[in-house]
Amino acid sequence: MKKIIFLSLVLPLLIFSCEISPRAYFSASPADPVVGEDVWFTNESENVSSFEWDFGDGTISNEANPIHRYTSTGAFTVSLKVWSGSGLTDEASLSLNVKIPTLLEVEVLEYYDEYPVEGASVILYRTLTDWEKETHSVSEGFTDSEGKTVFAGLNNIVYYLDVWEKNHDNYALKAEDIGFIRTSEIIPNKINRFIAYVDYVDHGKGTARKDAAVVIKKLVRKPEDKKQPEASSDTTGWQELYAKRAGKK
Repeated sequence: MKKIIFLSLVLPLLIFSCEISPRAYFSASPADPVVGEDVWFTNESENVSSFEWDFGDGTISNEANPIHRYTSTGAFTVSLKVWSGSGLTDEASLSLNVKIPTLLEVEVLEYYDEYPVEGASVILYRTLTDWEKETHSVSEGFTDSEGKTVFAGLNNIVYYLDVWEKNHDNYALKAEDIGFIRTSEIIPNKINRFIAYVDYVDHGKGTARKDAAVVIKKLVRKPEDKKQPEASSDTTGWQELYAKRAGKK
């Protein structure tokens, strides 16, 4: 009888001690996300049956491999808690530094009088060849009453701008110097700015971009005669710019 009692006490302990403990482990991609970007979390945990994610911004998830977007900048600690079928737990965490999106604010001004041009179409291209052939455009935005439009999520390269409005374009300026349509190399996670100068032109009956046009005023001009703003280290107001970005969903 004593042997039976002893076995009944020891056997559960042996079974419990032989159970494999859960192991929590995960990775995040990208590791340096920006606001509004999808962050993919890959769960590589072992011997688990349930999960709980805490993204550090007040939201949680019970999915195995969740996707999350951050709506503000800052350092966030992401934690993953896992459970085995018998209730054993383990936890893992990592830190993410969420930065502002890379922004480019384009301001369209008439070259001579420097008045803002509202309703201008601004198309970005990666290469001069694409600009000339009007192929493989990156994004298109339209200027507001201040002559401005904003682009987000750009690469760390230079871009070529095609600007067209019913009474304005930058085609004669491009013919004079490529610098009038080419940005500086975009600096990531900053507010980049570019002034796209245009001429007041007579497009006649032309409605397509790069149709023959008559420039009303023309002198010898060089890009260095017009100072371009530098990328700003001051990111104040980036939220308002991001809200105005072209092609937002």
